Amino acid sequence: MFTDRIDAGRQLAKRLAHLGDDDVVVVGLPRGGVPVAYEVAKALEAPLDVILVRKLGVPFQPELGMGAIGESGERVINADVVDMAHISDNELAAVETRELVELRRRARTYRADRARIPLAGRVVVIVDDGIATGSTAKAACQVARAEGAGRVILAVPVAPADWTRRLAAAADELISLQTPENFFGVGQFYRDFSQVSDEAVIESLDRAAARGVAMSKDRPPTRNHDIGVAAGSALLGGHLTVPDQARGMVVFAHGSGSSRHSPRNRFVASVLHTAGLGTLLFDLLTPEEEMNRANVFDIELLGQRLVDATRWIRDEPAVTGLQIGYFGASTGAAAALRAAAAPDSEVAAVVSRGGRPDLAGPHLAEVRAPTLLIVGGRDDVVLGLNREAQAGLRCESRLEIVPGATHLFEEPGTLRTAAQLARDWFLNHLVPAPASSTG
Repeated sequence: MFTDRIDAGRQLAKRLAHLGDDDVVVVGLPRGGVPVAYEVAKALEAPLDVILVRKLGVPFQPELGMGAIGESGERVINADVVDMAHISDNELAAVETRELVELRRRARTYRADRARIPLAGRVVVIVDDGIATGSTAKAACQVARAEGAGRVILAVPVAPADWTRRLAAAADELISLQTPENFFGVGQFYRDFSQVSDEAVIESLDRAAARGVAMSKDRPPTRNHDIGVAAGSALLGGHLTVPDQARGMVVFAHGSGSSRHSPRNRFVASVLHTAGLGTLLFDLLTPEEEMNRANVFDIELLGQRLVDATRWIRDEPAVTGLQIGYFGASTGAAAALRAAAAPDSEVAAVVSRGGRPDLAGPHLAEVRAPTLLIVGGRDDVVLGLNREAQAGLRCESRLEIVPGATHLFEEPGTLRTAAQLARDWFLNHLVPAPASSTG
């Protein structure tokens, strides 16, 4: 039994303390989830926002949810309820329209002139005061993913015993302090479960914003913006993040079918940022070049793009003097190794996640930069290819196997493990060791 939502939030924050070093955004589900989320954000020293979704109630029985809708238009529909209640397309559309009006009202009410906090590439912790049917929370998770969240965690004080079965695919991690068998409603687990007003939600957001302003005065500024990357004759879209007093720089090479917007690479980048490492995520091909599928697997072309981008980024004032490393995923790993094998390459470290280093072929023996190969323990084929590729390397190398992970590292906790391995490798090889003093 929780005393109230504040008590529940403080207890939940203790469970989430391990996220304190990550690039976290806490978002609360209005209205009841916001006081809980405020306590979590305060403990994690993270920004707080609301994530706006609305239940779509059956017209003649509004308390029965047939789905939910988010402020960006994402929706979750329970087809079984729609079929059972014989809801027509027109009736469903009418309910959606009405709820969108309420979503826009709440957005104006809660945020006023404040912009939404960007979720792209960050660890997004979605908080509510409890889970009942889960349709609203599921929609909130989809909204966060659509915004490019690197990792989605759904955290609540209490949920039914079977909630993980129902919501397993909604988030990367599900956390509940209590999962009782005899669950009749969220309110039964609170001594004070009084309704939360709009004014209380606004007060929580205002207090969090004021705390964020105060905290930002003690934090080093970060250069964080979209840029055009000059790579040979091509101008490629990119995103550059360089913390003040950065300790090193990592250039990302994404795999086939991906781009600089890759949620997984953005998540890895966020972990590197917390360690003081700058990152450049950029598209290896122009939109016109991507139309030719052969270019996506042209390792020579992609490797040269990395070489050109590295030369270009060295001229950026914020990057001058920093050691540079490569992070490659899938086919991007082969491109990173091909670039690292260039005769004039000065890259100081390479990390491959779920990569295809074998595609670098004979150039593997020419790589001089220390190389870390990260592979999922359940990615059998790629694991074998990485073992063979490591045998062809003549530089310092290590193969790390992440237990339980498949090729895309979608299993809970596996992408974080891979990101932390990459972070440690780059810190060891990009950051100069402090000079020892004798006397």
